[in-house]
Amino acid sequence: MPCYAIDGVTPVVHPSAHVHPTAVLIGDVVVGPGCYVGPNASLRGDFGRIVLKEGSNVQDTCVIHGFPKSETVVEANGHIGHGAVLHGCVVRHDALVGMNAVVMDEAEVGAWSIVAACAFVRAGQKLPEKSLIAGLPAKVMRELSADEMRWKKQGTETYQALTRRCQASLVEVQPLAAEEADRARLPDNDYGHKPGA
Repeated sequence: MPCYAIDGVTPVVHPSAHVHPTAVLIGDVVVGPGCYVGPNASLRGDFGRIVLKEGSNVQDTCVIHGFPKSETVVEANGHIGHGAVLHGCVVRHDALVGMNAVVMDEAEVGAWSIVAACAFVRAGQKLPEKSLIAGLPAKVMRELSADEMRWKKQGTETYQALTRRCQASLVEVQPLAAEEADRARLPDNDYGHKPGA
């Protein structure tokens, strides 16, 4: 993976984590146990610190950054969807930030909450636990149901399993020229997909 030290500070990646070879880590970045960082994610710890705690995932094309002396933290089992932007904020444990959502400086997403796709969380906004958050700017829509929290937990567990699958079998290859007969299928990893989360 492209990994760069700056001002003598080198990223840290726990051996049980998976960081895709196209993701970029710069400077003060700490990727904890069992984390997943997807293709083309950019974690720029060149101004402030970035911390991914145990079991969290940061998916394809996400950007994580912060102002000088800030800390951007994704707590345990945090789930950051494709293309999301986190800037100097905190995503509490077991929370989900949906695809293309933006969470700004000094904002805090409460534990077990879900920030909907394309939502914009304003700087300094403190969002409660177990809530559905949506809109531009984001606001609390309602409390999450037990089924929604279970769905989120299953989704995060699927990414934790993906970390292990990548460590066991992800290899760079040349594409085949044609589809082979009896082409293998991927294992069933469905977790009850809900569009837009």
